[in-house]
Amino acid sequence: MMVAGLLLAAGGGRRFGMPKALVRQDGQLLVDRAIGVLRAARCAPVVVVLGAAADDVRARAALDGVAVVDNPEWTTGMGSSLRAGLAALADTGAAATVVTLVDMPGVTAAAVRRVAAGAGPAELIMAGYDNGRSGHPVLLGRDHWPGVAALAVGDTGARPYLRAHTAAVRVVVPCADVADDDDLDLAPHA
Repeated sequence: MMVAGLLLAAGGGRRFGMPKALVRQDGQLLVDRAIGVLRAARCAPVVVVLGAAADDVRARAALDGVAVVDNPEWTTGMGSSLRAGLAALADTGAAATVVTLVDMPGVTAAAVRRVAAGAGPAELIMAGYDNGRSGHPVLLGRDHWPGVAALAVGDTGARPYLRAHTAAVRVVVPCADVADDDDLDLAPHA
């Protein structure tokens, strides 16, 4: 069963001070690191949604072999990027997609593989962390894409859909032993 990888990397990083896709950590751009995680987890295809500084990201990142989608509405928030990414996946034949965010360098290929292991078109699966918290990566089965897209507005992404369909979330997969979903919210100098 084909499981796609969807990387949301369009944000301007207002609180951070620059687009997080262009942030270097341990000598690597965050966008390159996140693409590598999805590839190592054997997601195919991998779709990367760009917005802020898209031309700079294209010039500096290793985007060979991934589908790049421009989100001209990136300033409206993550919801528009999720909608753009799901639309790009519509004709791929993928049964599901694993969604990750560029500003979560603690998400690992092991976590993506765990979440993707239960993939199917009707599935909603989330990674689980300490204190019962659920987060990224998130698997969205194809059957849910229209509903997710309809509710993905502003900076909320899939959260409203997942909250409204808690009974459909088949499982929260424990991932705290192999990953963390802390995001980079503020620049190191801030």
